[in-house]
Amino acid sequence: MASPGKCSGKRSAVLRRLALLALVAAPLTDRAGGTFSLVGRGFHGGDHHTSPKSSKAHIREVAAASIAGAVLEDVAVAAPAMEKFRAITSKNVESFLKERIDASTGEKKLKLAQRLQDIQLAALVFPFRCSSYVMEHLINWDPEDLDQDPMYRLLFPTLQMLSRRHQQQLLDARASEDPFALEAAVKAIRSDLNPQPAGQLTLNRPKSAALQGIQHKYAETCLLFPSAGQTCHAYCTYCFRWAQFIGDDDVRLAQKDSVAFLRYLGEHPELSDVLITGGDPFIMRVGLLKSYLGKFVDPSFLPHIQNLRFGTRTLTFWPQRFTSDQDAHELLDFLQQLVEVGGRSVDIMAHISHDVELSTPHAEKAVRALQAAGATIRSQSPIMKGINDDADVWARKWKREVQLGIIPYYMFLARDTGAQDYFSVPLARAHQLYADAIRQSSGLARTARGPSMSCTPGKVEISGIEIVNGQKAFVMRFLQL
Repeated sequence: MASPGKCSGKRSAVLRRLALLALVAAPLTDRAGGTFSLVGRGFHGGDHHTSPKSSKAHIREVAAASIAGAVLEDVAVAAPAMEKFRAITSKNVESFLKERIDASTGEKKLKLAQRLQDIQLAALVFPFRCSSYVMEHLINWDPEDLDQDPMYRLLFPTLQMLSRRHQQQLLDARASEDPFALEAAVKAIRSDLNPQPAGQLTLNRPKSAALQGIQHKYAETCLLFPSAGQTCHAYCTYCFRWAQFIGDDDVRLAQKDSVAFLRYLGEHPELSDVLITGGDPFIMRVGLLKSYLGKFVDPSFLPHIQNLRFGTRTLTFWPQRFTSDQDAHELLDFLQQLVEVGGRSVDIMAHISHDVELSTPHAEKAVRALQAAGATIRSQSPIMKGINDDADVWARKWKREVQLGIIPYYMFLARDTGAQDYFSVPLARAHQLYADAIRQSSGLARTARGPSMSCTPGKVEISGIEIVNGQKAFVMRFLQL
């Protein structure tokens, strides 16, 4: 963090804004009874007394810097002792569920045992990974309610996600006890599931071999898929980028060469936005993030790149990334430098599918930490059957987001890939659901656009229904081409 004594007038304004954020965040109390202190660097340590300046303006400036620094420091430091991330996968899910199976009796015990087999079979086709945080804080593990639990459905695959033909194909291959037959069946099924929809691998990509992990679909926006960020803390069962996680390089986007990526940005002055996606960019340590984005701390470096967007699930799947991970403070400090020193807009494009994701103190602390670093958080999610195909869920989600200072951004429709048939909602119902949810929401939540769907030409929004020649017809418009 830059020394307060070197602040310009513009810097002072930024510090005052951060100080205000600090004061707003000050009452935040964690549910274990702790509070966030505003005692930070230099504020009570006497740093401002040793400064060569002694004007009231300078004292205010130092106070602002101290409070702003304290927010970043204390949101991380005041969090519980560092909790180590643990991934639950098909390899260890049995040991996790075994405790619950052993603790159950009768029909409940049988249901959990059957569910374990179902997960393991489905995970042969669909990537499966869940964080210990989600398992412990966001899922109701009562066997009677699991099918109705939105977070369980969002994260645990089931054979029902496959067509009957594909289910039988998989079961027959497994019964043959021939590993090569099973591998071939899995590969064939995955190929049928359209792993890269709308020409993801063939369209809007530079021809250079050094640029295998970027897309330039819209004039002003470039997507970056950093090679080290092509995994997530947990995989959504409906993820349209599921092919990134199956270990098949033929259907995977990954950018290793950061120099070639930055050179491409320099050659395209029409670009203003970079969307870092995957996978999840916050799965990477700060050093790796800096290898791609570190130069943007310099305001003279590629000044046409104004907005750095991070597509992420980390905010609610592993919020400790921003509060108590080993390099959480370093990450927040880097994001703050991008904003304050580099003059960039840092936007966290948070995928939040259900209001339960924002119900924990962990998530709230992570939100406050990012906001104190100067980041703007926007929320988006697809509408998925059995998870959030309910106007009340969306209205509650948007209300909670607005309360936390998160900007509702998009309601998407299912992409034509993976388990789309299992999760998709009819267009007419999706349009009505959006209208009903908006009707329940205050003006602050009506920033959410939708229902929106991505297709080969661009992004399309269903904006209404009209009668044309005596028949109902959807009114659609392109949001981006």
